[in-house]
Amino acid sequence: MAETASSLLAAWSTFYFMTASSAAALTGLMFVVISLVTGQERTDATQDGIATFTTPTVMHFAAALLVSGILIMPWRSLVQAGIVVAVIGLYGVAQILRVMGRTRRLTGYTADLEDWTWFTILPLGAYVAISAGAIALATVPVQAMFTLAGGVMLLIFIGIRNAWDVVTYIATRRTKP
Repeated sequence: MAETASSLLAAWSTFYFMTASSAAALTGLMFVVISLVTGQERTDATQDGIATFTTPTVMHFAAALLVSGILIMPWRSLVQAGIVVAVIGLYGVAQILRVMGRTRRLTGYTADLEDWTWFTILPLGAYVAISAGAIALATVPVQAMFTLAGGVMLLIFIGIRNAWDVVTYIATRRTKP
């Protein structure tokens, strides 16, 4: 099993190096964006919006980075790698359920269908895919690796789209004189 784990993970190493690098760079860009808007007036509604929309976007990039990093590691057993990645996926599911609750309670902004889709439904699907792929890693490793790759890529694309959405919202929002 040790050779199988090493050879399977080695075949995916280039993919996970790419996704880890991308997720790390995009996380850094989110920090730059947030630091650029630090001088703007903050209200409770603004704080709720950051917790609901910006923080989960950083979390998606961080989760993609973490899963990618874990799957680059030279595991002796796919079971061990699967357990660690499954915990990350399940944590992501729990976090998205919290985001859903926050989104419902927003007072300064009403989320529309597009917001619900991109900030809750699609990320939930990505974290479920990561959890399912991790759980299946020991029994159907080839299919599980494709499922995990799909979940990681989906998180990165969701993060890119959502970061753009947040940045354009902040840039076009009128500030009070």
